[in-house]
Amino acid sequence: MKKGDERGDWVMDKDETVIITVKVPKSLHDELALRVSEGERSKFIREAIIEKLQKTPRPDRILELEEKIRRLQEEITQIKRSLADLEILTYDKEINPHVFCIDEIDRKIMDYLLHYRGATTSEISKAIKVNRWLILSRLKKIRSRSEKQLGKPIIEYYPGLRYGKIKAWWINEEIIER
Repeated sequence: MKKGDERGDWVMDKDETVIITVKVPKSLHDELALRVSEGERSKFIREAIIEKLQKTPRPDRILELEEKIRRLQEEITQIKRSLADLEILTYDKEINPHVFCIDEIDRKIMDYLLHYRGATTSEISKAIKVNRWLILSRLKKIRSRSEKQLGKPIIEYYPGLRYGKIKAWWINEEIIER
């Protein structure tokens, strides 16, 4: 038997037949004997095998599809990474506050603010072990960059008392949780 070209059906080729022996339960043999006449059984079994093979995907095709899916997932990951680098990608319809960070210090500052929702420059400097004046400078730059791009700053300074802190920087909740 050979696989047909376009339709995917199998074609009988008289000089290439082989004999196979199959063990089946007696009850299945008895049912086959009742339903299919003796001269037609071989053809019936051959057609049943062909029909089953047509419904079963080839292992090499499955492996090929799995490989394509893996490559597509890698390409999507690369595209997302590139979009995040270009400050286009946001997370789940929220603004990604890390796009306004330039380096690791900015990211640590933003992570701290996101975790605590607000902090003084002294608290941040102690937590990430960097000079307080550097923290202040970076916070102002992050605020400026976000204000230029969004029209509103992503972080804001509030000099009064807020949630038990005085003179602290806060994440702008309305921008983050759009």
